[in-house]
Amino acid sequence: MPIVLHRIDERLIHGQVVVAWGGTLHPDRIVVVDDDLARSDWEQELYCLGLPPEVAAEFRSVDEARSLLPRWGIGREKVFLLTRDAATMAALARDGLLAGQEVNVGGIHHLPGRRQALPYVFLSDTEEASLRQLAADGAEVSARDLPGTRPVALDQLLQDGTSH
Repeated sequence: MPIVLHRIDERLIHGQVVVAWGGTLHPDRIVVVDDDLARSDWEQELYCLGLPPEVAAEFRSVDEARSLLPRWGIGREKVFLLTRDAATMAALARDGLLAGQEVNVGGIHHLPGRRQALPYVFLSDTEEASLRQLAADGAEVSARDLPGTRPVALDQLLQDGTSH
């Protein structure tokens, strides 16, 4: 079964992901792609505390995930793939690996140097560039916090390339 969602969300596995998205998509596995987290067993355990028993979790580096993407895309399991940031998703998508796939920008929160694009998305110039690179590599990028809300297209999210 294909990957049911590629999502950028700083909080990774949390209530909104598990309850709202998980309740809609019914994934068998959540794959977190994060180089640092892939090496930290104790942090992985913390992220797994809120998962229902029927949902498995897997933590992979970008390089590991790039090699496993084809298998996840055709396997029997429904896979929900998460990254903490746009740069990681862009690295994963390099060379067209996510061409034609939807990438959901779900939660990037306020920090100095970021401008508000949506109530749940704040972007720096670097993050905007990563999202543009994702699109250039063929991914269909839009923002949506919850399954029932209307997706916001990338050009609207980036306000036609203008930063404030």
